[in-house]
Amino acid sequence: MHKLILPLAVAIAAIAAPVAAQPAQRESIVSIYRAAPGQQKALLEWFARQDGFAKAAGVPASQLYVHQNGASWDFVWIQPKTTEAQDKAIDDAAKAAGQLAGPKMGLKLREYIAEHSDTLAVGPISADEWLKVVGQ
Repeated sequence: MHKLILPLAVAIAAIAAPVAAQPAQRESIVSIYRAAPGQQKALLEWFARQDGFAKAAGVPASQLYVHQNGASWDFVWIQPKTTEAQDKAIDDAAKAAGQLAGPKMGLKLREYIAEHSDTLAVGPISADEWLKVVGQ
């Protein structure tokens, strides 16, 4: 099995249980992107800028997975779920850097993508840890 498929399958499968039963500090947003034609580099640069704003705001780093073979996606980007205060701090960092923030940032992102999906998931987590959560 491809190195990415198993961890991605585990992360996505984690959404089957109710969110209330999941440890909030381990919630992540799993986003799968297919870049618009010719926009792969621009999308990567967008990810890098967002990671820089998150770092400036004290938000943990995202994880990026880059397609090598198989399905039609280009990137899987896993970000920690953030609070409203963290979102504001990220927006403030973007504005301080002279970049777009909030809904305008989302519109800019759409210039680089043909398709994407977002999923709330718990992880990374081992199967043993998850069994403890669902066994409660």
